[in-house]
Amino acid sequence: MYTLFLAGGCASGKSTVAEHLASKGAKRCDLDRLSRVVLAPGEPCVSKIARVFGADLVDSSGVLNRHLLAERAFANAATTQQLENIEIPAIEQKLQDYLAHADATVVVVEIPLLDRVENLIPEADEVAVVVAPMDLRRKRAIVRGMDEKDFERRIAQQPSREYLEAHADTVFDNNGTRENLLHQVDSWWAKHEAEGWRGKR
Repeated sequence: MYTLFLAGGCASGKSTVAEHLASKGAKRCDLDRLSRVVLAPGEPCVSKIARVFGADLVDSSGVLNRHLLAERAFANAATTQQLENIEIPAIEQKLQDYLAHADATVVVVEIPLLDRVENLIPEADEVAVVVAPMDLRRKRAIVRGMDEKDFERRIAQQPSREYLEAHADTVFDNNGTRENLLHQVDSWWAKHEAEGWRGKR
């Protein structure tokens, strides 16, 4: 199994690349989805969060009030770090379990915040990032209906393009048309397919 970690900031085109890879036969695993899984009723994360951020966050059926949690956890850098210290190890464990049982030739793991899971990079055969100029990303986000202030808040919490490129084996440059981006992905796929998906491990 060939494991690709795919990272990219808001409106960079990461989802477009992941969807295209899935259409070619790759299996997708989204860390955003795993982050929701670890906050499901009965998960150990939920009780830990309740102890740190307040028992009133969890109702009688074990459902976590994620909106209220966000208000408390993202109030400042210290409380954000507290939440990440609880969530990220749980997400990492879920990912490791997923990869251990995934039945696929290629698995694409979508990672919104690569800097938060650096210690997982050795699990990947390759790290690819999708990059685009900030002005273009802002325009794309607004066209999709995102508020500009929300976009700026998200960007402020995400790793920089320089960071992503420094940790990447492959860079997909989304500074043009969708067709150009997908052509880069097709070329990447064809190269690895021809090589028999030889990974590091």
